[in-house]
Amino acid sequence: MKLAMLGMIFLAGIILIVKGGDWFVDAASWIAEISGIPKLIVGATIVSLATTLPELLVSVMAAGQGKTDMAVGNAVGSVTANLGLIMAVSVICMPVKIYRGDYLLKSLLMLFAAGLLFWGGGQGGVGLSLSLPLIGIFAVFTYENLRSAKRAMRCGGDLGPVRTAPRKGAVLFQCLKFTLGAAAVVVGADLLVDSGSALARLAGISERIIGVTIVAVGTSLPELVTTVTAIMKRQSALSVGNILGANILDLTLILPLSALISGQTLPVSAASARIDIPACLLVGAIAVVPAMVTARFRRWQGAALLAVYGAYIVLTCRG
Repeated sequence: MKLAMLGMIFLAGIILIVKGGDWFVDAASWIAEISGIPKLIVGATIVSLATTLPELLVSVMAAGQGKTDMAVGNAVGSVTANLGLIMAVSVICMPVKIYRGDYLLKSLLMLFAAGLLFWGGGQGGVGLSLSLPLIGIFAVFTYENLRSAKRAMRCGGDLGPVRTAPRKGAVLFQCLKFTLGAAAVVVGADLLVDSGSALARLAGISERIIGVTIVAVGTSLPELVTTVTAIMKRQSALSVGNILGANILDLTLILPLSALISGQTLPVSAASARIDIPACLLVGAIAVVPAMVTARFRRWQGAALLAVYGAYIVLTCRG
């Protein structure tokens, strides 16, 4: 009976996430078109912040309950899943030529944050000395997005300087669609993670492994769904912008907040320092460095990301 109930909750979470993601991307694309803000900026701010809420809630709650392995594993594991699984799917399905200026700073900020965590993981964990530069990266990321959005609006954005004002009813409808879509994604992810974690515990899986696999992938499902939906709707900029923005938030906002909530330095386990954080840094380099050199995301990158992520999951489960 308990197993059947958990299975039903798991399925309900998937349904909410899939439908909510569809509404979410539709409304976000509409916001970008009407406001003149490029879809990359919408993806890297509004969409990524909303789809990162599951990771934020899970890590903060875990830190508050003293489950530090899960708090760190969820944040780091979500970045690895976003790149090794979700961006891999996006790049394989829709390789695209890019303008470096749109992605360079975000890519560098993401890699720098992962590098700081790699260094900090071997220095005792996420404390004040590491939280401050991570929050500094978050501030730079936020400032740059706001500056880019203002510049795009002054220049007329993607559609040119002349636009027909939308009807009031259309605005209300899209705002409602965006809100309901975001709520469905967050609630669905929460149901999915709770039921998935309960199923995993029945099998006697450790807290860290739950954090970097089931919880990390579960809380990354909003990014996966918005990415798949964006691929179907040919919104590649929204997809990649969402992934990069979500990763920066995972590393620079969630971990410092979790450390603050725990009231002490957030310890990083030896296994996380040895496996999880290096894997996060490796998939980050594969995902963005070649693209910054060639100005194109290519299918081989997606294949390499999937291979590295698969090897990481196997190594983690064996460990």
